[in-house]
Amino acid sequence: MTPVLIRRVRLGAAFVLLTYLILHFSNHALGLISLDAMETGRRWFLAIWRNPLGTLALYGAITVHGVLALWLLYQRRSLRMPSWEAAQYGLGLVLPALLATHVVGTRIAWWQVGTEDRYARVLLGFWVVAPERGIWQTITLLIAWIHACIGVHYWLRFRRWYPRVVMALFAGALLLPTLALAGYVTGGHEVVTLARTPGWREELARVTHPPSPAQGAVLVQIRTRFLEAYLAALLAVVVARGARRLWPRRRSIRVSYPGDRFVTVPVGFTILEASRVAGIPHASVCGGRGRCSTCRVRVVHGLGDLPAAREAEQRVLARVGAAPDVRLACQTCPVRDVAVAPLLAPSIVPGDAHTADVRQGRERELAVLFADLRGFTRMAEHKLPYDVVFVLNRYFETVGTAITQAGGVTNQFTGDGVMALFGIDVGPAAGCRQALAAARAMVEGLASLSAELAGDLPAPLRIGIGIHAGAAVVGRMGWGQSFYLTAVGDTVHVAARLEQATKDYHAELVVSEDVGRYAGIDLSAFRRDDLAVRNRAGRVPVRVITRVRELP
Repeated sequence: MTPVLIRRVRLGAAFVLLTYLILHFSNHALGLISLDAMETGRRWFLAIWRNPLGTLALYGAITVHGVLALWLLYQRRSLRMPSWEAAQYGLGLVLPALLATHVVGTRIAWWQVGTEDRYARVLLGFWVVAPERGIWQTITLLIAWIHACIGVHYWLRFRRWYPRVVMALFAGALLLPTLALAGYVTGGHEVVTLARTPGWREELARVTHPPSPAQGAVLVQIRTRFLEAYLAALLAVVVARGARRLWPRRRSIRVSYPGDRFVTVPVGFTILEASRVAGIPHASVCGGRGRCSTCRVRVVHGLGDLPAAREAEQRVLARVGAAPDVRLACQTCPVRDVAVAPLLAPSIVPGDAHTADVRQGRERELAVLFADLRGFTRMAEHKLPYDVVFVLNRYFETVGTAITQAGGVTNQFTGDGVMALFGIDVGPAAGCRQALAAARAMVEGLASLSAELAGDLPAPLRIGIGIHAGAAVVGRMGWGQSFYLTAVGDTVHVAARLEQATKDYHAELVVSEDVGRYAGIDLSAFRRDDLAVRNRAGRVPVRVITRVRELP
């Protein structure tokens, strides 16, 4: 079974168990209405889960989820892991032991001896007969829910829509167990009151058929055998991990990192596991499951000796546009010495889990656009600061929308100027066409904004735009929390100079002839000039476009 298939099967089993948990908690919450409401909900609940199909789905999911959890625990080469992952593993491993008594006393008792596990009987046991069991059941309820919520959160947080709904889901995750516990407490108090009624317990025993002492002993034996089998399975995993760890010590490999750091690990370890063994900080938002790209590394030495990337790894690397020398650390198991350089900071956030692989910097052919408002500084001298900020934000909204809708990336907003990049992923030809389309949309949008704010502006807003195309180094640059995608190089310098030249030419747009050539657009109808660029040998042939609406 491939790792991808294992993850999908385990995820499917987890969905079944989460559905069961949500419905079970909802049934508990009906206790806020009455004990009879809980019993009515229980009949619907049992109709779903105690028919042959529901039974197969539920207990199949429990078996699959548990067995695969033990298998994945065996597969891990190192038990070093993030705290959230350790919490999820730990809570998941204690759940079977905590649930054993409850499952045997309800489902198994019904199956083996015909005992009806009505809420009244179960709550009588938890609130009157053995209150300590009720406390343990409450703890078990919370552990199961926390385990499920951790899994859901760390599965969904790579979705782009997740930040928009996370607070609503968090509210639901708090509300459902709270209502379930409140219903459990309310139903328990009702049962405590009923238990004082003469003859109530006897009537309950008559309709629920509690197990006889002999049958109870059989049920206890079933629970004991399950716990022994589960403990034996855990011990078998621990022993197997120890044996596997000793076996390959005769053959180890060395993984080297920047700063003359290295670690020696047995063959079979992934690069991420090697980092964790050595205590080297290494980003891994998904916990090493191959769901994100944050653990990716550039292979400095030994790329040719690495096993070929499997389909799942190839898919993730393709999604971020990774270079040929980039691999996912959590999916790559070196068989010979290798030197790597992690590409993302250990503090990477989930939102950057699938960002483009440009942080190390790569040279690309692209189009760079600079734009600047004309005369805004003088106009701002006579306005209140609030009015200045309001107009600037509306201006940035207008030009930013034009840039993104054309396919560009807004790179920098400085003062009343903006820098944008086009063609990072699609190449310079499409990038130049996008930049020209953005220039037209920016001018049109600014005209509309000027008309809207005519009563507050002494004159219509004007803009100067410069566009140049060529090679530039593109990467995520910055420091601390202020990393952003940008470009540096001669192309950027020239584009900034073309924007400044619009003042000299009294034009809305100045573009280099390279832009027209890449875009496949005939600009021969516009004025041609050779522009001198400071600190650059030679002149840049440009086309001066007085009015952007005149573009073909």
